[in-house]
Amino acid sequence: MKQGLSERLFILYSLVLALYLVDVFLVITYLNWAVAILAVPMLLLSFFYATRLFQVLGGIFLTAGSLMFLTAGIPFHYFPLYLISNMNLLAFLSMLPWINSAAYIGRYEKNIKGLMKVNVSHLGDLYPKSVFTSGTLMMFLNLSAVNLSQGILIDSLKRMEKRIRDRFIARSTIRAYALTMIWSPMEIIVGIVVDATGISYLSYLPWLLLISFTVLIIDLQLEKHSFRSIPYKGDGLADRYKAKKDIYLKMLKLMMILGLFLAAVMITSQWFQLSFILAVTLVIFPFSLVWAFFMKKVFLFLRIGYKTWRQKTNHLQNFVVLFISLSFFSKSLNQTEALTWIQYPFTTFKEYPVIILGLILFTYIGMGLLGVHPIATIGVLLEILQPFFEVFNPMGIGVMLIVGALATASSGTYGIVVTMTSVNTQQNPYAITLTNLPFTLIFGFIGIVVSYFLI
Repeated sequence: MKQGLSERLFILYSLVLALYLVDVFLVITYLNWAVAILAVPMLLLSFFYATRLFQVLGGIFLTAGSLMFLTAGIPFHYFPLYLISNMNLLAFLSMLPWINSAAYIGRYEKNIKGLMKVNVSHLGDLYPKSVFTSGTLMMFLNLSAVNLSQGILIDSLKRMEKRIRDRFIARSTIRAYALTMIWSPMEIIVGIVVDATGISYLSYLPWLLLISFTVLIIDLQLEKHSFRSIPYKGDGLADRYKAKKDIYLKMLKLMMILGLFLAAVMITSQWFQLSFILAVTLVIFPFSLVWAFFMKKVFLFLRIGYKTWRQKTNHLQNFVVLFISLSFFSKSLNQTEALTWIQYPFTTFKEYPVIILGLILFTYIGMGLLGVHPIATIGVLLEILQPFFEVFNPMGIGVMLIVGALATASSGTYGIVVTMTSVNTQQNPYAITLTNLPFTLIFGFIGIVVSYFLI
């Protein structure tokens, strides 16, 4: 019974999110209430199927939110309306599988992964190739590319000592993810910050790229030196010229497609006066369909896309619990004096913005080590930091919020990427945290420097 119901969660999720998107355009009170009321069974069912970590996290937010809700004396019948402020994030996540599917049927990974095996004599040579390959795939495949890249490396390094192989994979693929997603329009953290600060994504993009490339150069130099003494024997020297030609062509195509996608998002956002996240949400499916049309694979796209979308939507329960409980917590927090108490450590150092930027980074790191998802952390930080947007340039704070979240993604013991890597390589997640913590600190330090310059 439990298993059968879990395979049909996508029906409830789709209904609620579809009603939400219709309400965005029509703004009908009764429709808004319908979404709010349906959010209650949506939360209860999702809580039942969520993993223990998200049940605990959601339970904390709901308990704290309930106490503040009751203390503030808010009429009880308004309770459902406090659950839906993050529905746009769930709609965004539910649409991502469509663009992942379009990239998948294009078989871009087939040729790009050949880059790992071309002209490599030691692991110091393989490291940058692994980072670039993983990062290129992650632009559209996101978390799916983490599994794909790690699978390729596990197979390529199967003769290598496990300790070395695990360290190499944990560093190259996870860091590639952090460095790519920091500026990706498909990264939910980026969308949250863009909408919260009210600053255009295109204004953030050059600064995020600057940080990404600076950290990339530093990391490549350090890791090439670290791994160059370890020989690598591969079978990829044949057809080297053809492989390189195919690789660069595929990479160029992906960059062009990403540019077109961004243009479509910006036009949609301006035309309909939508937030960045909602614009991305609405563009994903039609853009992916047109992409599949030009690849002459529309029916394959629809078949694979629907299967992938249904599977991924059926497993949104963790994020449903997180976002709905976080919405209730944030909305209730704003109605009480508790927000002032939480803001105290930040307001104490309001004359020293560099300390505030450091507090943002170490809040992410500390919460990550406790198992709190960066999206939950950023939800609380945005409530705390809202008054500072009037004192400092919000772009500086926004850049640090993005950098802190993605830097921590590489070392958060219970984070999604670290957990996936732990399962794929069969190593202790704390070992992954230790091997990537220096990278997180370097990443965070560069973010602080750039953010301070912007403030």
